[in-house]
Amino acid sequence: MDITTVTDVVRRPPDRPGELWRDGDAWVAGGTWLFSDQQPDVRRLIDLAPLGWTELLSSSAGLEIGAMCTIRDLYAFRAPAEWPAAALIPTSCEAFLASFKVWNTATVGGNICMALPAGPMITMTVALEATYSLWAADGTERTVAAIDFVTGNHATVLAPGELLRTVHIPAHALQKRTAHRRFTLTKMGRSTIFMIGTQSPATDDLLLTITAGTTHPVRLGFDSMPTPEALRHRIDSISDDVWFDDPNGSPGHRHHLATYYAEQIRAELSMGVQE
Repeated sequence: MDITTVTDVVRRPPDRPGELWRDGDAWVAGGTWLFSDQQPDVRRLIDLAPLGWTELLSSSAGLEIGAMCTIRDLYAFRAPAEWPAAALIPTSCEAFLASFKVWNTATVGGNICMALPAGPMITMTVALEATYSLWAADGTERTVAAIDFVTGNHATVLAPGELLRTVHIPAHALQKRTAHRRFTLTKMGRSTIFMIGTQSPATDDLLLTITAGTTHPVRLGFDSMPTPEALRHRIDSISDDVWFDDPNGSPGHRHHLATYYAEQIRAELSMGVQE
């Protein structure tokens, strides 16, 4: 879609692009959403592609993902054998409601900053206890836990002109066992709910992440494996206004799916080491 309100495009921003920010600006990474809808308030585009924030680096500390790493490149990543939870990376990439053409341009950071309930990069990074490095327009930096970044449907903690620079997934989270469940109304449709459970090695703890069915990610932590009743109680305690309502599912339907899949995840991770 043409954005007819744009009067200027910055194609070679400085290394700290925030210093350029002014009202009416929009950052362009992959642009797969930006150019898919009307943007009546946008007057200038700032192209981030020349900055090359496409890192995908593994180390003993974990995995560092540049905000402009494409979904295609993330999907192609091959993790060390000692990171079983990295299997969630291709699983989350496959949860996109997108063609291979979108995969070639859509970015990890763009999907996160869109803050849609069904954003699979949000699901993955919250479940794997990631942190985000944010660059403010005034040159300062801050680190935000992935679980705290999205505050609602299409809403985040980002201030005007602030950028997501990198995503860090810690090694300890990548060493966990995992189980996941996802429901869609159609085979290739948008997620009605996407849930991931993780468990630390040699323990019976449980960290359960609920997304797509809620307006923002919900993460439930247990020091030891809960009983079915305790798990159901925690899900029932989620505020009614957190459950998302759109054509892909009503709040009641999503609540039901969360309860149903949570017990499956609990049972799977209660069985011991995965084969």
